[in-house]
Amino acid sequence: MAAAVEFAKSPAEVLRVGPGFSLAGVDPESTPGYTGAKADGKALLAAQDDRLAELQEKLFAEGRFGNPKRLLLILQAMDTAGKGGIVSHVVGAMDPQGVQLTAFKAPTDEEKSHDFLWRIEKQAPAAGMVGVFDRSQYEDVLIHRVHGWADAAELERRYAAINDFESRLFEQGTTIVKVMLNISKEEQKKRLIARLDDPAKHWKYSRGDLAERAFWDDYMDAYSVAFEKTSTEIAPWHVVPANKKWYARIAVQQLLLDALGGMKLDWPKADFDVAAERALVVES
Repeated sequence: MAAAVEFAKSPAEVLRVGPGFSLAGVDPESTPGYTGAKADGKALLAAQDDRLAELQEKLFAEGRFGNPKRLLLILQAMDTAGKGGIVSHVVGAMDPQGVQLTAFKAPTDEEKSHDFLWRIEKQAPAAGMVGVFDRSQYEDVLIHRVHGWADAAELERRYAAINDFESRLFEQGTTIVKVMLNISKEEQKKRLIARLDDPAKHWKYSRGDLAERAFWDDYMDAYSVAFEKTSTEIAPWHVVPANKKWYARIAVQQLLLDALGGMKLDWPKADFDVAAERALVVES
């Protein structure tokens, strides 16, 4: 069996938002850093599942013994871009007991009575956990900017508050991976039509998706500003071309592998005499 085709260049480098970044310059059809075809990408995804699961288990185990390290994956995207697929096909390889998944919907009346970060902070991952935000605090600077629900001064306050929040998470031991799944407007149209053509996917369709689609260019501008204001050294953004679902999945998988690998995780050392305990088990 041939070895899976791996990334020629790390997604953490080629997808990172840095100085001079332009969202308009990212081709949603492209596969930065990867030279393989769809079949190769699918093979790579499967081949690395065990490695991802092992690293996550080490993180979980270390957390049980007092290590403060944890990981937070933030997924942002236009509707139909594939956040659910990332959760199912990438995060799904991990042990559920070590994953905290939060899908943020429109805030409730109670949540609206607090500052926008109130509901977000409550869902930050605990030590040893992999937290996943399906949408996040960034909704409060994206949709609010697009629809004018917050003025310029308030938006600036929110960008600063987000940076402060993520800085505090980092100081607590959190490695933050921020991902924007970037699909084209035409690809979104195809996916919306596919939902309507498949009775099994009708439940996923919402007229609201169509309403927000009308503000596409405004959302792209809002994302660009958010990247400029909040892509920091400790919590950089990564823009993942997502027209090809298979590529988006292996790119996010690799970002997680790199993040977990950078934590230098290991299995906790036994604080008991292993040989003596083994003998007791044998005699039992």
